[in-house]
Amino acid sequence: MLSRKIIIPVLFLLFITPYAFCQSEVFKPVINNLALYKKKKDLKYLGAAKKSIDSLFTTRADSSDLKKIVYRIVVNSSILYIDSLNTLKQPDILLDQTVKWMDKISLSKKINRYRDEMDFSNDCIANVYIRKGFAYMYTSDFSNAEKAFIKAQEYAPSFKQLNFYIAYSNNKLGNLKDAAKYYDNLISTDSTKAEYIETVSNIYKSIGDTAKALEALQKGRRRLPDDKLLLLDQANIYNNQKNYIALAPLLNTLIANYPNNADIAFVAANCYDHLGLYDKAEPLYLHAIDLNSAAYDPVLNLGVLYFKEGLIKKGNDQQKYISQATQLLETANEISPNDARSLEVLQLVYEKTQNKNQLMNVTNKLKELNN
Repeated sequence: MLSRKIIIPVLFLLFITPYAFCQSEVFKPVINNLALYKKKKDLKYLGAAKKSIDSLFTTRADSSDLKKIVYRIVVNSSILYIDSLNTLKQPDILLDQTVKWMDKISLSKKINRYRDEMDFSNDCIANVYIRKGFAYMYTSDFSNAEKAFIKAQEYAPSFKQLNFYIAYSNNKLGNLKDAAKYYDNLISTDSTKAEYIETVSNIYKSIGDTAKALEALQKGRRRLPDDKLLLLDQANIYNNQKNYIALAPLLNTLIANYPNNADIAFVAANCYDHLGLYDKAEPLYLHAIDLNSAAYDPVLNLGVLYFKEGLIKKGNDQQKYISQATQLLETANEISPNDARSLEVLQLVYEKTQNKNQLMNVTNKLKELNN
């Protein structure tokens, strides 16, 4: 099954000026500069806002003032997010400092007073880490990319797409179990995508956990029941497991989606054949042969089916089925002369029809192949 190309989109956040702050004279320069930035989109106003808020930290007491710290975090996170090229020449430690303050005040009992401001800052910081993660991905540094996306998730836990970025990084690093865990989180959401489901299924199959792969596909198909590739992947697992009872309910939809696919026609025929539904198996074997007359297995299987039918029929019907079986099995042997399966069934056919010359030829051929 062809895998779909994984596309990693860039997350865009809307900048919103934090008007929720109570106005006071000491904070007016900060508020006004933030408002001017929103209106004119000129970075100099963010730089001015930073100078204003930094000027308020002159004593040790200022460093414990929750409101001042929140202002500083809002300004810093805005700059970190918006000024991605660092036009304002901020120090490299600005991100670490801002995150340290955010983590510290998040433990304060009074922080809920500033929930809107902190939510805004969290989104900005999360986006900064996402941007860093993309930069690492660009250079194939998936180890640091994963770390950046995990940090982003700390500040934007509800942004489910981060599970994909982390899963993708782990997949590239070969950490398949960790990748599968994050993909599992994705496919449990209503906004899941087929490529996530296919990827986690393929990961589980690659580490030998077919049960988990099947569980992922079943979960995904409940959310995306019309996806043809997910249906095909699920059917392939059942077919490989020879779980024909589970495969049978999928066949009508599978055939409808792939009406001219010889392999799928054969899989369906083979399933019905194993379930003893010969009336359904026969036309599908014929359809598979019509689509690809050089394919060995459908010719062989149909020959075997006719031989089985011939063994239970009487009179002219028996002769008809045995004759059809003989023709098909001989054709199968022509397609793949060194495959013992057709020869083994031909032995039984020639014994049944008492064709001693052909029986001798087939027996000798089998001896050659077995030596």
